[in-house]
Amino acid sequence: MTIQVSTTGVSAAAVRRKERDTYLQSLLNTAKAAVPDPLALPTLRSQAEVLLKEHTFPSNKQEAWRFTDLAPMLSLPFQASAESPRVAANALATVQLPEAVARLVLVNGQFSPALSDVAQLPAGVVAGDLATLWQSDLQAQLAARLAKSAGSHEVFTALNTVGFQDAAVVWVPRNQVVEQPIQVIHLAVPSEGTPTMTCSRCLVVVESGSSLTLVEDFWGDHAADYFNNSVTEIWADENAQVNHIRLQREGAGTFHIGKTAITQGRDSQYVSVSLSLGARLARHNLEVYQTGAQTDTKLYGLAAIAGTQLTDTHSLIALNHPHGTADQLHKCIVDEQAHAVFNGRIWVPHDAQLTNASQLNRNLLLSGKARVDTKPELDIVADNVKCAHGATVSQLDANEVFYLQSRGITAEAAQRLLIYGFAMDIIDRIPIPSLQETLTETVTQWTRSSE
Repeated sequence: MTIQVSTTGVSAAAVRRKERDTYLQSLLNTAKAAVPDPLALPTLRSQAEVLLKEHTFPSNKQEAWRFTDLAPMLSLPFQASAESPRVAANALATVQLPEAVARLVLVNGQFSPALSDVAQLPAGVVAGDLATLWQSDLQAQLAARLAKSAGSHEVFTALNTVGFQDAAVVWVPRNQVVEQPIQVIHLAVPSEGTPTMTCSRCLVVVESGSSLTLVEDFWGDHAADYFNNSVTEIWADENAQVNHIRLQREGAGTFHIGKTAITQGRDSQYVSVSLSLGARLARHNLEVYQTGAQTDTKLYGLAAIAGTQLTDTHSLIALNHPHGTADQLHKCIVDEQAHAVFNGRIWVPHDAQLTNASQLNRNLLLSGKARVDTKPELDIVADNVKCAHGATVSQLDANEVFYLQSRGITAEAAQRLLIYGFAMDIIDRIPIPSLQETLTETVTQWTRSSE
């Protein structure tokens, strides 16, 4: 993919716009070319393509991308592969959860039956790949949910809808409690010598009166150029409960742009614990749409980055009905020259009376060159609500480090202990012991930069 743009008689801004348009078209073309015939879905994909053509590739001149510069991607000719790479059976040994009752694995967005395991699923619960389930009695129900979440007009969501090659599907029928978690692993395996593009997709439906714990893990132990454009749709129907743990721990050369869209019915509860640890650049758009009264939404997030990593969380909680509650706590640990971005919006229109919402972003900078940009937002029209928001940016407290040293703890151990305490407020909310242990070990390796 070579981008050539004529610059005769046009402004520099127009040239840059043309370059971004051309690049987005090239991503569209490579994504379309890799779609398998059994999932052609012409109506769905053509509608998304129409939406996509209303956009250009984002730049930091746009408010939503002001602090996240995607310009480094423009020089990378990403290609989507129609063939799934071979993966060794033990490739996922470090990320498989012993507590999981089922495991779905997508390799570069394509389902891997050999790495997946659904043999122990409870009766009635469906977990599998879209390509197979689309040929079953579930097709009509899947068609009613797939790509039907609000927010599908966003540029990368539309690109994913045009280009996803398969999808992980979890469907829990009415009044069923899934006691053990279901794990979905999105494994990134780059092509040798060619920057790789993947459109990862996941669809989760939890019907009325049911409950599910879902662990979504974006994993890749490599440093190659890789673009993972992911979309996860979660439907929590009336009186349903969903616990969603999302881990992003991809390779050092990865550009990860993800969308999680949640649709909450009346009396439902959605709890999210999201961690961003890997990737060169990671952007997560987390959007919750309330479709009935008395919903309960809890969003907990942790980003821990170093080097020149950038992590960006943009969240939206749209409370369109009364008696909704929302609680959001997002934390960032930023070391060396890394950059964290948080933009959280809670929307409370006139019809959302008696809403109770709170939002807090806390940031811990471990280096003088670390950077954070934070923008918590409350957009309130209703007049009978209880809402609050805030943000803090701080460094390790020298007095606290000194106090711990006075008790016989080394300076390095004191720093680790304080960082551990900062992070565990989020990690402790993960109801899976083995995953808590793994993430605790990761966090306790952090110390303040020596600069």
